[in-house]
Order: sequence, then C-alpha cells, then structure tokens
Amino acid sequence: MHWLLKRIFYFIPKSGIMEVRIEESWKQVLQEEFEKPYFKKLTDFIRQEYRAHQVFPPAKCVFNALDSCPISRVKVVILGQDPYHGPGQANGLCFSVNDGIAKPPSLQNIFKELKSDLNITPPASGNLQRWADQGVLLLNASLTVRAFQAGSHQGNGWEEFTDRVVRKLANDKSNLVFMLWGSFAQKKGGVIDNHRHLVLKSPHPSPLSAHRGFLGNGHFGKANQYLRDHGGQPIKW
Repeated sequence: MHWLLKRIFYFIPKSGIMEVRIEESWKQVLQEEFEKPYFKKLTDFIRQEYRAHQVFPPAKCVFNALDSCPISRVKVVILGQDPYHGPGQANGLCFSVNDGIAKPPSLQNIFKELKSDLNITPPASGNLQRWADQGVLLLNASLTVRAFQAGSHQGNGWEEFTDRVVRKLANDKSNLVFMLWGSFAQKKGGVIDNHRHLVLKSPHPSPLSAHRGFLGNGHFGKANQYLRDHGGQPIKW
C-alpha cells in the first residue's frame, strides 16, 4: 500500500510543491489546495493511517469520485459523509459498493426511490460507477475511513478539501443539480446559489430517516427534467 500512497501524494524535492495524482482538470483547479499547510498535514495523517491500520477505500480509489468525473462533465453532485467502513465495500464513490457486495440499507433505499420515481428496476450490483461515468459526482466529505470506525478520519482536513470542491463547482459552473440528503450534506451545500443551480434537499436515505421524506422525494426525475430544460442529457439512472 505504501507505494500507492507515494504515487498519489508526494513532494517535488526542489520546489517543495505537493504533486497529487488526480484527474488533470481537477488537478489544475485544486492546485492551490495541495500547497496549503492543512493538505500537507492531511497527507501525513493518511500515510500513517494506511501504515498502521486497515483503511478504506483502497489507496488507488481515494480520488475515484474526481478521477471518474472531470470537472467539465459534472452534471449532478451527490454528497455523502464517509466511505463505507466494512471490508470490500468502499470504492471511492459515495453510497456505492463494489460489484458482488451486498447493498447497504441506504443504497437499498436509493434504489427503492428510483423504482418509485422513474420505475427503474434495481440493478443487481450496487456499484454506481455507471452514474459517475455520466457526470454524477459522488463525493464523500471525508475520502478515507479506518475499518469498522465510522467518522474516524473526520476533522483531519478532508472536509476542507471537499468544501473547496463544492465551492469551485458552485461558483464556476451553472445549471448543476445538487442532491443534498440529510442535514450534514445540506450544511456542506450551504455555499450553493439555488438561483444558479437546482438544489434538491430531503432527509437522508438511511433507514433511520428515509421514511421522513427521502422516499417519495422524486429527486431523480426532477434532476433529469432540469437537465433537459437546460439543454443537457438526462442521466440513465
């Protein structure tokens, strides 16, 4: 795992500038973040965590959400909180699991809403890579987590980094759809101008809250209608 981390984060000796292996368009717009002190502390923390503990997702997938969705292709943004912390689940996309892994309850509710909203039969796999490939940015607030310890990497810099991602999208692009499920995502999306973008809010799809308004929110159909109304291609959910 160490060699993967070195390929993802390293310093150029002569300049001291952090070089991050990430999709090129995101690398350009986020370069200032990579050079800030908090990001150096974050990468030191992440390296140590991968050395000392089991951490998810695999190091090669840490930036999967951004790598899969260049900034020019982003149409829809879905915000999550932490990667899944069970073995084999996390693949770097929020709410998504790898092929062959049982769908967690929140993802099951997402597929229930898709069935209700657009009459889409839930797929066998819970891997949402197909959404990312169409321009759905599936971004967690923290991009890593220690195994079996939800929230274990919060407060170490990831939130500042992903706040910057959200802010860049909200300020530099127009007519995006932001799906903010639950109070955490809604707070993180507080910088979004709802006159410039479509901001869809509801309770979280967790079984603890889905029945309070996530199920029946119609977000997938509303997103596609908005994209059509603004000259874009709808998502094949």
